[in-house]
Amino acid sequence: MTGAVRPTDPVPTGDVPTGAHATAQHDHHDDRSGGADGPAHVLLTGGSGFIGREVLARLRKRGDRVTVLDLAPVPAPFDEDPGVDRIAGDLTTDEPYRVLEERLDRDPEPPTAIVHLAAVTSVLGSKERPEATFRLNVACTQRLLELARTRGIAVFVLASTNAVTGDVGTRVIDTEIAPTPLTPYGATKAAAEMLVLGYAGSYDLAGAALRFTNVYGPGMAAKDSFVPRMMRAALSGDTVKVYGTGRQSRDLVHVSDAAAGVLAAIDRRFTGRAVIGSGESVTVLELVDRVRAVTGRPLPAEHVPAPKGEMPAVRVDVRRSLTDLGWAPRVGLDEGLAGVWRDFRGAAADG
Repeated sequence: MTGAVRPTDPVPTGDVPTGAHATAQHDHHDDRSGGADGPAHVLLTGGSGFIGREVLARLRKRGDRVTVLDLAPVPAPFDEDPGVDRIAGDLTTDEPYRVLEERLDRDPEPPTAIVHLAAVTSVLGSKERPEATFRLNVACTQRLLELARTRGIAVFVLASTNAVTGDVGTRVIDTEIAPTPLTPYGATKAAAEMLVLGYAGSYDLAGAALRFTNVYGPGMAAKDSFVPRMMRAALSGDTVKVYGTGRQSRDLVHVSDAAAGVLAAIDRRFTGRAVIGSGESVTVLELVDRVRAVTGRPLPAEHVPAPKGEMPAVRVDVRRSLTDLGWAPRVGLDEGLAGVWRDFRGAAADG
């Protein structure tokens, strides 16, 4: 296991220590009491996506009303929830914003926060479609920020990524490292961060950019990131492709912890950048071994050349998130992977 910095670790001197991972069962963050000022109205883009579904569930659990902007349908049971409104459409076009403005004009309780999760999140996809990536990741962010400014919406939370930093070698990533992205994905997220902080510095707006590490958890069967690829290979008996030597390190954060970070940013009205990760890095080969142990399957690995833009190491310091957001990761990697495996097996059994 490679070193990283968790919230409870001391300030490193020399080698960076690795903290033990706290775990809990079932619901790891208690959101039942609502936000800091009671139930709110949150405008949530990407609310039908992987992270968005978890954020939506947590907001509704504590009584917040939610308006979802997404191309995809709102997932059950929220499709029949009177506390969830949906505006369907492509956020790179005018139509969903026109509908939203009309609804806001007659809404007696307009949104108090915007959570912007909708994005192009595939590094490969951003390289294949850089212009479309810019439109969704940058232009849409600016349009939503302008909505917040003109409508007096007090809080804006952006889902960002540590890919904004680029290749930092073996350095532990924190929010003080200057962005030097390697891909259109990282570059557009860096630009979106700057827009959020620029608006926060100029207007009466709390603007947070949450840099998620690799988010995983139940409900990611349709995704093409490394964890679901391993799970599919374990189910089918196929090999899993590993880029390069497999010694590159990664930090994985459970989707429930990621969603808890979003709610913490809303409730704290946090302005600035924060790293949302586990603080516990593993190499890709170690991750394959952990999945073998969880699944009981052989999961053979096939090494293939690493694509251009592949980050050799992701080791993050999440201690400032504890002080700035009052947030800390709760779900251990083995526990989280076991939950993903149960989810994949259940989906396979359902056909």
